[in-house]
Amino acid sequence: MKFVRTILLSMALLASPAAAQTGGKVISATTISLGTATPGGGFPLYGNAFAEVMNAADSTLIIAPRNTKGSNENIPLLEKGELDLALVAGEPAYEAFASIGRAKVALKILTAIYSNPGMFVVRADSPYKTIDDLVGQPVAFGAKGSGLPILARYVLDGLGLKQDEDFKAIYLDRAGDGPAMVEDGRVAALWGAGIGWPGFAAVASSASGARFIAPSAEEITRIRAKHAFLKPLTVPAGSYPKQSEPIASLGSWSFVLTREDLPDDVAYRLAKALHGVEADFCKKLAQACETTAANTVAAALRPELIHPGVTKYFREIGVVK
Repeated sequence: MKFVRTILLSMALLASPAAAQTGGKVISATTISLGTATPGGGFPLYGNAFAEVMNAADSTLIIAPRNTKGSNENIPLLEKGELDLALVAGEPAYEAFASIGRAKVALKILTAIYSNPGMFVVRADSPYKTIDDLVGQPVAFGAKGSGLPILARYVLDGLGLKQDEDFKAIYLDRAGDGPAMVEDGRVAALWGAGIGWPGFAAVASSASGARFIAPSAEEITRIRAKHAFLKPLTVPAGSYPKQSEPIASLGSWSFVLTREDLPDDVAYRLAKALHGVEADFCKKLAQACETTAANTVAAALRPELIHPGVTKYFREIGVVK
């Protein structure tokens, strides 16, 4: 049975958060499952804020976040209809839509959520200052099922490096375990991505402080020559504690994807609710400031990948023709 389901609210449920009334009439609410990732990472942080904002914006929608192993689990869960929506990093989405290493998916984009400039973080007092300095060192590349290790693989491949051969690669059970490993020296560096990413924030806020290592301008050119789908992106100054200068890197956009058969009217309602409260979402979570209708149109690999219900709403507001 699909997870989008209509709940007829009885008088006994009127005190429940799911109950909604309009003009004295009890109305139905649509419960929608949202897959995020392991605790301590950026996806649960975003997913919980997304649910809070959406649930407040439209009382007929109930977004129910659920922790998963991340992008690589979320895609098959969407395909099997076990999730309605899921957060998926740009690289797994790219591979799925391009049928790289797997069959092409028939999933759709609800919204682009935020850009993911990839980089490493090390202790501020460590001797490591470049990617080459990290070769041969233990590096935590993110949670096993997340998209972060995939982004790292593309970046390093563009530099002629192999993630599992040129580094002592460590894959985490929980995204939140990485910062402590940097702090106590179990790893030399933690790989991550995005603005406001919890792992980077934790290291930067620690007693030792942080230094960020991103590809140089010459390295970005080399990487993009091999993997052109990765885009130049910037981490603005002040995105993390004591980060006084902007950091140039590269990466892609993460998305909220939907299962293929999510009804058009539900996708339309979701898009209308979300983009009607863009300013509120931005105030709640800094990285959500990038969750806009315009960014979704720009980030989609092809226009037809956006859900038809979302496209209908975008036409109404003039974002697409």
